[in-house]
Amino acid sequence: MGIITSISTWLIPCFILLVLIVSTWKKVPTYELFVEGGKEGVKIAFSLLPFLLGMIVSISILRSSGALEAFVNLISPFLALVGIPPEVVPLAFVRPISGTAALGMTTELIATHGPDSFLGRLASTMQGSTDTTLYILTIYFGAVGIKKMRYALKVGLLADLIGILASIIIVTIMFE
Repeated sequence: MGIITSISTWLIPCFILLVLIVSTWKKVPTYELFVEGGKEGVKIAFSLLPFLLGMIVSISILRSSGALEAFVNLISPFLALVGIPPEVVPLAFVRPISGTAALGMTTELIATHGPDSFLGRLASTMQGSTDTTLYILTIYFGAVGIKKMRYALKVGLLADLIGILASIIIVTIMFE
């Protein structure tokens, strides 16, 4: 077993043991605080369920209705003109909404075209260069009850757009 594997195997248990030792030494009621945190976590999880359900339903409707495919077909001539493969457009649209759905699309692209293909590399790079902005805003802002997102949505989606464009440019330069 290598040194890195040993460190990664023992890091979390040692950290937990250290926390327990320090908290016992400082006479902190560790177990009671753990249980209280668990109760609070369950309350937050239940309060987030409507937001998560809304995201899941919207993704299902978008994919099942064929609206996403129709949109991609509509803009395919423009995409071909600028050198963007139309197969990655659904990934670019779904990634800010759901990481799981985007991972499924990435897996689908890699299974169809291969991991070393241009599309496989582009999908992988796009997956790593963007974030689930709408999901994150829904969860975090919903958890603390913030109604007005102000600039967070605009900046997050702009960062996603930059990540998408940068991944297309870099993968095209590096692998095509």
